[in-house]
Amino acid sequence: MRPIAFFNLCDILTRNNLLQSTRAVSVREQVIIFLYIIGHNVRFRVIGSRYYRSTETIHRYFKIVLRAILKLYFKDCVGALDGTHVHASVPLSIQGRFRSRKGGTTQNVLAAITFDLKFSYVLAGWEGSAHDSRILTDALTRPRGFKIPEGKYYLADAGYGIRNGIISPYRGVRYHLKEFNDHRPENAKELFNLRHSSVRTTVERVFGILKKRFRVLDAEPFWDFQTQVDIVLACCIIHNHIMGVDPNDLINEELYEEDESNLIISTLTQREEREEAREWAAKRDEIAQAMWTDYMVRNINLF
Repeated sequence: MRPIAFFNLCDILTRNNLLQSTRAVSVREQVIIFLYIIGHNVRFRVIGSRYYRSTETIHRYFKIVLRAILKLYFKDCVGALDGTHVHASVPLSIQGRFRSRKGGTTQNVLAAITFDLKFSYVLAGWEGSAHDSRILTDALTRPRGFKIPEGKYYLADAGYGIRNGIISPYRGVRYHLKEFNDHRPENAKELFNLRHSSVRTTVERVFGILKKRFRVLDAEPFWDFQTQVDIVLACCIIHNHIMGVDPNDLINEELYEEDESNLIISTLTQREEREEAREWAAKRDEIAQAMWTDYMVRNINLF
């Protein structure tokens, strides 16, 4: 990001009362910390050493700026939807159904994750071969299943498709772009996918935190399958407790790994409600166009 775009972004965040300077850290330094972390994928400890700040301070301001950025364009977004695979042990007769794309025997776990890195919904127990959209449909149609507040939405990868309360990236458009080097977004759809990716990547790391905190999730299980499912849920509950009591738990700084769920899946979502899809695709277009208009205004002097 060039200086003119950086200063303009700081002005927008300040003018909209989304960020304010403190005695210790100015708005510009807060934004620099955030951009450096997402632009270079560095740990909190590293950026803390660079700017002579404690890891706790870096973590706190990273979350503050993240929420501020989200309010610019994703103001009704309540989190991200994602999945992960956990080792499973099942009878030989059904192992084929539990075989993931990577070849291991796994259960496919769906989770809704808030921007405080907590789980708001978890559905464990699906076969490793199950498609993400099928698991999401199951979660949405269960009597006590996944509920999305009216007017709110979650960001999700392409495998979940676009539907009521779920906004996925544009298909056939570059996704893992780097706004901070020579490969700048060239249109509204690319910019939307870039911002979508940045938000989801930040939230998705909760799975890395979970698996590092609870090694049982990365080991070959020896319990019956229902117990395996219950253990996943218990780990998520304990994780939420820890994040509520000690949100600056330093295990957070150790992880920023890319899960296989980051891969863009080209298979179209089956049995998608067409009317819902059109409505939320239009909302996505509206967000993308607003982003692009502001982006072009901020960079007008660069062209």
